[in-house]
Amino acid sequence: MCGICGAVWNDAGEALGEDRLTAMMDRIVHRGPDDSGVYRDDHAALGFRRLAIVDLAGGHQPLSNEDGTVWTVFNGEIYNFQELRHRLEAKGHTLRSKGDTEVLVHLYEDMGTRMFPLLRGMFALAIWDAPRRTLVLARDRLGQKPLVYRRHGGRLTFASELKALLALPESQIPRRIDAIALDQYLTYGYVPHPRTILEGVEKLPPAHFAVWHDGEMRIERYWSPDWNRENRRSFEDDADELRATLGDAVREQMIADVPLGAFLSGGIDSTIIVGLMQQAATRPVKTFAIGFPDAAYDETAFAEMAAKHLGTEHHTFVVEPQAWETLPGLARQFDEPFADSSALPTWHVAKETRRAVTVALTGDAGDELFGGYDRYRALAVTELFHRLPARPRRWLGGTMTRVLPRSGKAKSRLRAVERIFERINEPARDRYLGWMTTFDETARLSLYDNDQLDRLASQASSLSDPRLGDPAALLARAFASARGRDTVTQAMVSDVLMYLPGDLLFKVDMASMAHSLECRGPFLDHRVVELASAMPLDRKMKFRPGRSKVVLKRAFADLIPKPIQTRRKMGFGVPVGRWFQKELRAELSEILLDRSTLERGLFRPEAVHALVDDHVAGRREHGHRLWALVMLELWMRNYA
Repeated sequence: MCGICGAVWNDAGEALGEDRLTAMMDRIVHRGPDDSGVYRDDHAALGFRRLAIVDLAGGHQPLSNEDGTVWTVFNGEIYNFQELRHRLEAKGHTLRSKGDTEVLVHLYEDMGTRMFPLLRGMFALAIWDAPRRTLVLARDRLGQKPLVYRRHGGRLTFASELKALLALPESQIPRRIDAIALDQYLTYGYVPHPRTILEGVEKLPPAHFAVWHDGEMRIERYWSPDWNRENRRSFEDDADELRATLGDAVREQMIADVPLGAFLSGGIDSTIIVGLMQQAATRPVKTFAIGFPDAAYDETAFAEMAAKHLGTEHHTFVVEPQAWETLPGLARQFDEPFADSSALPTWHVAKETRRAVTVALTGDAGDELFGGYDRYRALAVTELFHRLPARPRRWLGGTMTRVLPRSGKAKSRLRAVERIFERINEPARDRYLGWMTTFDETARLSLYDNDQLDRLASQASSLSDPRLGDPAALLARAFASARGRDTVTQAMVSDVLMYLPGDLLFKVDMASMAHSLECRGPFLDHRVVELASAMPLDRKMKFRPGRSKVVLKRAFADLIPKPIQTRRKMGFGVPVGRWFQKELRAELSEILLDRSTLERGLFRPEAVHALVDDHVAGRREHGHRLWALVMLELWMRNYA
């Protein structure tokens, strides 16, 4: 696991200086504290910071082929590198190292960009073909590893993190906020690819590669499973293949020359991963969990139950409201405003885990692939209501919304019911967008200052299709990828395409790499993803209590204690609503109601005051909206 950066250019006047490359590398030293390296020629500069995981003595980068004509810098892990290595050696290639990086340059020699479907792993990489003066950038299928870039004149600059690009002067990397990206952030709580929060800087989308040559760049997708395909076979066949495929992924991802452990939340997914690790290990696996004093958010008892059942060496940590002191550093590390409050516990569990191990396996993507979120069940339930005629459905939605008492608790069952009935009359995609949204369109428009509204309208009008400036268009496109499937499966696919890379995987990568910890997710093995996506909905959800993730529970029943199989999903957030009303009430006002905050020209001061006042008084629950604004302001103080 590493950090990469660099640039390619046409003319000598656009060259990236040695001091600038060093400054970029220094910004991402946390991604690779063990080693560094550079490559330079008349048209390219590559920088590398290394976190040593495999082939500790021989994994230095940048790394080339035999004659030094093809060079690479690579962040990630290729889990099937041994079989690729044997393939290359059989064709006559000579490999000098024992790790996974060298297979990349030799595969490129043989196959060019056709190499990427052969790679099984997580990666962001750059390959410089010096004789052809061509740069290839690529990113793994699910987006586990980040990669950002900026095209400016005849130069392309790239890096693992935005902060590395910001080591360059403003003339090369402008600090202007992208108005559409800000609108997307307030909608989803993160900035979806391909935009970043800064104008002119983009994310390479997952499952894509880019080819730059002579100042021109093209981007292509190399992996696009048929999300509309649905296998109809026996439940037992699905369960057996899932057990074998996920077990193989876990064993592959346990390969490391450094200490290895796992996050264990006490949920289904991480329990399965740890159970499979324990079966493959020769000694107890080191597991790590984090909890909160608020029982509504604390899962440590279930984590300890799973650890005892599986026989792991378990460690627990507790996050108090004083963790607020972490937020400025968190905002600085994440490079963009990021509103998922679970970044805070993820940051702390990564920090504590790194004291004992260098690699940690996670249960990430189990919910998106196997129907673990309550919002999937809510979508299925409201689809049943849509079988009613329009008139009684409108009456039901309106009546229930009026008669239900307003709940001030973000996690209460009453609030969940309220959110369902608020949107019961909307089409499925709009209903789902509403549940996923931090600020809906009405709330955003009432929040923006007039100048910000003008900036947003101006930028949207400059697009080839102004409708693409609407954040809802992103979700619509993701839903359409599985238009031939049932509505709930469409929602799951949209989460795999948007929420996973934009929120969950970005959060885990940035929080863990801040502490030089590598996280690996066996559920993200593309073979597991393709297998799960082709399963019919009844393999994942049945509408009886405790009947989510049905095929997972059947396939791995021996690994999961019964109370964990039947417990209600808790999630991994923090009690921000309560914190803002009590322990952190003063800090909330100090940040959002500060004069410098209110005078930034983004939001109407009276709208911000109203959100704070309503929440503190308990009139409405705005905890996660306020968290989004706090994280935006902390980011602004670091970067704007």
